[in-house]
Amino acid sequence: MRRAGVLMLTLAACGPVSREQAEASCFKRAELALHPRGYVELGLGSGGTTYTGVEINASSDYIMGRDPSAVYQSCVYQKSGEMPARPLYDRPDWRG
Repeated sequence: MRRAGVLMLTLAACGPVSREQAEASCFKRAELALHPRGYVELGLGSGGTTYTGVEINASSDYIMGRDPSAVYQSCVYQKSGEMPARPLYDRPDWRG
């Protein structure tokens, strides 16, 4: 009986989300499709120790050359079952 409850919760988590939730998570995916993100850190500590760090995030959508707007639209539809309320390029927060 307990396994059935866990299975039901797991399957419920796979269901569609609201269009607003899908748009928020898919917006981040579209940004990564536009260009990679990352940072470089350089530091100098006490006693002359140095620190460096590099991180680069490149999505498969970027590597495949996919249009961020198409990535956004298909992602929202897959997650919510609805089309986005407005196209990616019409969003005021898009900096593409």
